[in-house]
Amino acid sequence: MEAIDQSSLNQSLSPFNHSAEPSKRTGNVWSASAHIITGVLGAGVLSLAWSMAQLGWVGGILCILLFALTTILSSNLLSDCYRFPHPQYGHIRNSSYAAAVNLYLGETRQIICGLLVNASLYGCTVAFVITSAASITAIFKSNCYHKEGHEALCNHGDTVYMILFGLVQVILSFIPDLHNMAWISATAALASLTYSFIELGLGIATVIKNGRIKGSVRGVAASNPADKIWLVFQALGDVAFAYPYTVILLEIQDTIKSPPPENKTMKKASLIAMSIVTFFYLCCGSFGYAAFGDQTPGNLLTGFGFYEPYWLIDLANVCIILQLVGCYQIFCQPIYGGVDRWCSKKYPNNGFVNNLYQLKLPLLPAFELNSFRICFRTAYVISTTGLGILFPYFNQVIGVLGALSFWPLAIYFPVEMYFVQEKIEAWSSKWIVLKTFSLVCFLLSVMGLIGSIEGIISQKLG
Repeated sequence: MEAIDQSSLNQSLSPFNHSAEPSKRTGNVWSASAHIITGVLGAGVLSLAWSMAQLGWVGGILCILLFALTTILSSNLLSDCYRFPHPQYGHIRNSSYAAAVNLYLGETRQIICGLLVNASLYGCTVAFVITSAASITAIFKSNCYHKEGHEALCNHGDTVYMILFGLVQVILSFIPDLHNMAWISATAALASLTYSFIELGLGIATVIKNGRIKGSVRGVAASNPADKIWLVFQALGDVAFAYPYTVILLEIQDTIKSPPPENKTMKKASLIAMSIVTFFYLCCGSFGYAAFGDQTPGNLLTGFGFYEPYWLIDLANVCIILQLVGCYQIFCQPIYGGVDRWCSKKYPNNGFVNNLYQLKLPLLPAFELNSFRICFRTAYVISTTGLGILFPYFNQVIGVLGALSFWPLAIYFPVEMYFVQEKIEAWSSKWIVLKTFSLVCFLLSVMGLIGSIEGIISQKLG
């Protein structure tokens, strides 16, 4: 079955019209890898040492490796679902996760998936607001501790910094879509690698300075078994947050040129990106735990496990901020694009929704503005900033987000779509293996969610 021209399909096949007129696809394995690293190697790496402290040496390392293998498997299953083999219209490209679920699993599950995807993307952008403010605050605290001593009261609120981060995102939200963001992803990926190297280097240096490896096989001891269970569950949620990127996988794959087939390029990009990410996760988590043992803070670079050299801590936090600027855009662009397409289809003759205006600033290339985009995207950034101000709990928030999105989006829907794509029969050996895999991941998600919600409640009450 041969693929047909996507633009012709969009004009003639309204039930399957999931994207606006597509931009020219020029992406390759390296640009896709950069997008993945930008989306994955972010706030999650900062909490992995704390997670390892709760799980212990054996449990922590195994947990990181298992989540890595799970992510590679689920991303490979989902990448195979990019092209839907329609009997009449050929191979239909799915430019979004919800569009793929609609074609493979029907409208009801598409609605559920759409709600989960958008909630996950939205929640991630809230987490990026919280983390960026923590990093800005950490820069001021680092300089204060350097001047006044480590026992000084260097208190800095983070509300103002969340607002500043939001203002930057309002400006960047004028970028039309992911096709125009390769330079942001490349910059953010480089920044994430930089601060990961710094965190790793500081961990190694601290272990050498201590003269021994801290930590234990069982992890941090709790006052009672119930508290230990909650912390282990929360750690699972944090690790889950650090990995899956299925909510943006098809958007990334839709930027890849063909030939070769997009799924082959995407699988190669996923393997490259996940290998790099897992290496840093293992190193940063292990050396962070080895350096601080039971006193490992929730965020090594903002919780002040490290104090000196202060300028290196500042550089690492600047890189975190740069990376989160790109992460925010990578995760919010699918929402922006979905809203743009829906409103354009709903109100095709409305000038407020559809009219574009050229703006030319000195020394910069001309770019297009749209009144509806300005209003909606500004309101979106304001809402994520507001929620970040209300719930500034780093570890607990990312634990909830990881647990909520991990099973349904990274496991359940990719597995179910793969069954349809490959015509896997019920109760066949492959069906049983994948169903068991899905069930185990579901139980992990439930445990992570329970632990993280308990952590937020405890923080609020405390």
